[in-house]
Amino acid sequence: MEMNFISPVVAAFTTLLVGFVWYHPKVFGTAWMKETGLTQEELAKGNMLKIFGLTFIFSIFISFIMQMLAIHQMGALSMIGGAAKVAEAKPSFAAFMSDYGAAFRTAKHGAFHGLFTAVLFAFPMIAINGLFERKSWKYIFIHAGYWVISLMIIGAIVCAWI
Repeated sequence: MEMNFISPVVAAFTTLLVGFVWYHPKVFGTAWMKETGLTQEELAKGNMLKIFGLTFIFSIFISFIMQMLAIHQMGALSMIGGAAKVAEAKPSFAAFMSDYGAAFRTAKHGAFHGLFTAVLFAFPMIAINGLFERKSWKYIFIHAGYWVISLMIIGAIVCAWI
């Protein structure tokens, strides 16, 4: 099993698409602006090419990690030393991959890993930053909700893409 370099790039668009909806003024955008103290005019002054470009690049990084978290077969591959060592692996590795090579490779399983990554990894980081920045729980939950949805979709894409 080789690492898929296409699915993380495709999945990276998730953060932009979910963000477009999540932070829209008719969804959570107005509440988020109120909690941050930002206005539409202040937001419009930002360098959008830089913001969206870097968001996409960082989202590719996140998608690669989500691929490693959601696809269990990558753990089996790493136990033998990576793809370069497949030819040298014991016959038990080939038998394992034959039996379980496609096990748990579903969108549902990837979304499950995305949910737990969001709740047990992203949420605590957002909450810690928010607490030290003296932000409200409303602010923290707006961002955490965004990452729950985004990571579930990213996990679903990278795990199901065979």
